[in-house]
Amino acid sequence: MSSHLTRVLSRPEFIALMAALMALNALAIDVMLPALPYMGEALGISSENERQFVITAYMLGMGIAQLAFGPLSDRFGRRAPLFIGIAVYIAAAFAAAFAPSFAILLALRFTQGVGAAGTRVIATSIVRDMYSGRAMAEVMSLTFMVFMAIPIIAPGIGQLLLLTGPWHYIFLFMAGLATIFGLWGFFRLPETLAIGNRRPLTVKAVTDGFRIVCTNRVAFSYGLAGMFLFAALFGFISSAQQVYVDIYGLGVYFPVAFAAMAALMSMSSFTNSRIVSRLGMRRLSHFAVLVYTGVAAIWLGLSIAGFMPLWLFFPLLAIIMFAFGWAASNMNSLSMEPLGAVAGTASSVFGFIQTVGGALIGSFIGQQFNGTVVPVAAGYFTMGVLTLICVLVAERGRLFGVGTEYAHTDMSSHAAH
Repeated sequence: MSSHLTRVLSRPEFIALMAALMALNALAIDVMLPALPYMGEALGISSENERQFVITAYMLGMGIAQLAFGPLSDRFGRRAPLFIGIAVYIAAAFAAAFAPSFAILLALRFTQGVGAAGTRVIATSIVRDMYSGRAMAEVMSLTFMVFMAIPIIAPGIGQLLLLTGPWHYIFLFMAGLATIFGLWGFFRLPETLAIGNRRPLTVKAVTDGFRIVCTNRVAFSYGLAGMFLFAALFGFISSAQQVYVDIYGLGVYFPVAFAAMAALMSMSSFTNSRIVSRLGMRRLSHFAVLVYTGVAAIWLGLSIAGFMPLWLFFPLLAIIMFAFGWAASNMNSLSMEPLGAVAGTASSVFGFIQTVGGALIGSFIGQQFNGTVVPVAAGYFTMGVLTLICVLVAERGRLFGVGTEYAHTDMSSHAAH
């Protein structure tokens, strides 16, 4: 890490702050889940599947806006675009608490997603500014571990807020927490992109940056792999309330079941951070994808056969979630590793692909909900197969790190030295 950053932020605080900024995204999704039925009832939406659009609208706003935040952060540095994004997030969340109709609520959720795009893109870029290679993978894993604490507690927080007042309180809570995290970053986070490494904000510079990202076979293939992984996750999250409450009758215990899955992903990221420096990103992520896809195939087969009680559903999903933690964090690092010179643009392109692509595919999976877990299982299996194909393209058909981890040669990681 650079010397000027260590004087301000210790490594644990740096990781915690990056995780907190990223967690605003997870919070905006997961804290809403227990409130979807109440929101739909209050705003005249009777269809359970239509309520999922509260999640989809947010994801689309976040995904599309990432294309702008990347080049902006490469031109103007990380701080200014980051705090503009947080301000938009806070304003939209606050306004959503007073939305008079479902259409206006969806528009505000889209806007909230636009603001959240800044935190998603820029936090990843800041980590890439300061770390590279397996060190970056370790920091990303630890960040992801802390980040996953939000989904562990968010549905429970949402349930608690619903016990104390109407669903509108959830949006006020989001606005308040984003304000706290924003002030933390404003007073503690220095600029991490040196002036000499900033890219001009011209059409040619931006298109050149996008070209560099999209023509790097390894980086782009791993970026697509991440999209398919997140698509399956979004598909499950969209219908999680229906699965746990409508199929398995967990009722108010739904947040507990959801938290258990998030806890497994957090544990997975922690174990990844401990062993990635020894085993490498490729070996861990490739093994995880094979496990992920294989278990999803078993789950799908049993679901089609009509045998999927809760005691079997939960362990199978747990294995998939644990494998997801290994695969997603390492593939994110592998997609960013070769592109340090255009880290902001790379983060925005992959963020756009993974969020918009993941949201659209995941929304399609969620909309297939038919009172069984077959659509969710089919989503996980199909996305696992597509992820594996992307990995094989990236590695020219070879798995488990036959190639070497990238040696970092670009100037960006040395910007502050």
